[in-house]
Amino acid sequence: MKITKLFFGIALFIGFVAIGQNKTFELNEIWGGAFSTEGLQSLHSMKNGTQYSVLENDQLSGASNIELYNYDTGEKTKTLVSSSSIEGLKSFQGYSFSKDESRILLSSEIEQIYRRSYKAIYHIYDVPSNGVFKISDKKIMSPMLSPDGNKVAYIMDNNVYMLNFVSGQEIQLTDDGKKNQIINGITDWVYEEEFSFVRAFDWSADSNKVAFLRFDEREVPEFSMDVYGKNLYQTQEVFKYPKAGEKNAKVSLFIADINAMTSDEVKLGDYKDFYIPRIKWTANPDILSVQVMNRHQNNLDLIFVDAKTKAPKVVLNEKDEAYIDITDNLTFLEDNSFIWTSEKDGFNHIYHYSATGELINQVTKGTWEVTDYYGYDKKNKRILYQSVENGNINRDIYAITLDGKDKKRLSAKEGFNDAEFSADFSVYINYFSNATTPYEYTLNNGMTGKVVREIKNNKELSDKLAQYDVRPKEFSTIEVNGETLNMWVIKPKDFDPKKKYPLFMFQYSGPGSQMVRNSWNTSNDYWYMMLAQQGYIIACVDGKGTGLKGAKFKKATQNDLGNLEVQDQIAAAKQLGALDYIDGSRIGIWGWSYGGFMSSNCLFKGSDTFKMAIAVAPVTSWRFYDTIYTERYLRTPQENAKGYDTNSPINFVDGLKGKFLLVHGSADDNVHVQNTMQLVEALVQANKDFDWAVYPDKNHGIYGGNTRLHLYNKMTNFIKENL
Repeated sequence: MKITKLFFGIALFIGFVAIGQNKTFELNEIWGGAFSTEGLQSLHSMKNGTQYSVLENDQLSGASNIELYNYDTGEKTKTLVSSSSIEGLKSFQGYSFSKDESRILLSSEIEQIYRRSYKAIYHIYDVPSNGVFKISDKKIMSPMLSPDGNKVAYIMDNNVYMLNFVSGQEIQLTDDGKKNQIINGITDWVYEEEFSFVRAFDWSADSNKVAFLRFDEREVPEFSMDVYGKNLYQTQEVFKYPKAGEKNAKVSLFIADINAMTSDEVKLGDYKDFYIPRIKWTANPDILSVQVMNRHQNNLDLIFVDAKTKAPKVVLNEKDEAYIDITDNLTFLEDNSFIWTSEKDGFNHIYHYSATGELINQVTKGTWEVTDYYGYDKKNKRILYQSVENGNINRDIYAITLDGKDKKRLSAKEGFNDAEFSADFSVYINYFSNATTPYEYTLNNGMTGKVVREIKNNKELSDKLAQYDVRPKEFSTIEVNGETLNMWVIKPKDFDPKKKYPLFMFQYSGPGSQMVRNSWNTSNDYWYMMLAQQGYIIACVDGKGTGLKGAKFKKATQNDLGNLEVQDQIAAAKQLGALDYIDGSRIGIWGWSYGGFMSSNCLFKGSDTFKMAIAVAPVTSWRFYDTIYTERYLRTPQENAKGYDTNSPINFVDGLKGKFLLVHGSADDNVHVQNTMQLVEALVQANKDFDWAVYPDKNHGIYGGNTRLHLYNKMTNFIKENL
């Protein structure tokens, strides 16, 4: 076995902690927020490049204020708007500007729907006049101000509306919207969850046209969930959810011309059973970009639609043997040439294409991945991006010219660096943390990366943690099944290599994911430290199929989810279990969602390796999960039945020998509790003993009130009793 240390930056931290009071972590502290970090509230960079705005709440009055700050000094320069001056609006929870910053959308009374979608009451604040009005007395969805600030488009009752502030005219652009039948302008459940967007419309640059998607989901099968509440009778939530191999909503594209009062469907071509994961107007107000993808998600066309003739033209085509990831990186420059990211050379990189789709050049190159795209600085002709060039467990901020020259690393500290640039890219806020440093926020020069000033740190948390027995992560790699895998390990205090310790493993393992990363603690990390304080060694290994090591590594599990990933976890457990200081007869594993699918399979298929497992909200058969995610990696069940069934935990319950805890929320709209119920039935019929818990009316996150505390108490007790 070969385990290689990646870095030794933890030594000083260990020494620092050792002089503390060595307090132990408690679950009620962890889930009560005792170790939360201070952050920066979401800010908007003003177009002048010298100021930014932040939403702040007055603790005494409860009023919400949008405050303007100076980048260089950090001093507050102005209160732009306050709810205290708006009649009938005590507070608001969100805001967004028009492009010219003359009008601001204020959201209040937010009502969450699914993971990303919500409806709310919206007011529009006119900055020059200090005037304000409510868009509607009803809650609406996804309003968007036109670029000129004179109009707003929004969704109400599945229909698209447009309100013109200048003329006072309100136009209903669609009238066929109906729940569980027709959706206009916002996405259906599966698009929202898997393509990560809700607003399915966009304004043209001249503010005269609105392009929008229409979803006809009448033929999509319905899923229903009982919501128990506290009344005498439960209610039922019914929504359209296309499971793998079933019918998707039929999606179509429309362009509404506000001046001509027309709304026309755009025929994109001879596509069958396709997705439209993105639409976006180009810099040319008469050219709309549309991304069209086949159901297998391995063939994508970028189409330019002429808004006058409605004629489509394919300007770029991407193909992949496995699948193509959808991003929001498409950026149009003033000449309508565009920035695009792609894995076509085996790693995710940035490309520059002409307005007609010819490749101008590949901007970034190398055996590393671009992980975020921040934007294009037109003044200096630079692209700003984040990558893993400095080690794939780290993130750094880079600048490079449009022609691919003069690359410069802007971030200086090793760990996780993220950036929020000013509108003119002259400065940026650097968000930094690593495994031993809680979040630090600094203002940095956009050209050199040099720190201008510190904005905020978490020294109070560092001082607090100095009193605790903090168990640091030791980062390393491990050779498993012909691959070098990233790993971290947390060991007990006073670790003695001559003793034998039980091993508890954590993983997620989903395609493109990463759990081994040099960033600050999550709540789970404090739980792992608590377990280490009680004598357990905790380990995490990112196996094949995880991300940021190139497309080949990420897509190795294609059409066979849960096979190679499980082999890697079992092999890693065996190697670690062979170490002198680990008791190979006391190895456990756990995971949530995809990680629960994995931990179930590891216990059922690796019964000679794992003594116990915990699965929270697991997929137990990919036949129960949605089309877009599942078919991206497995094709349809009709095409690849073996890929669905060979690795389904439901089909391998006979292998259960150890202890198993199964947990789910009854109102999980994502991974339905059906998964757990079917697995429970299979376990019962196999006469297997196991423990399980269902949390009433809790979704995929299983939280609210004392729910998380209860869950982690249950899991901790299960570990203590069985490992």
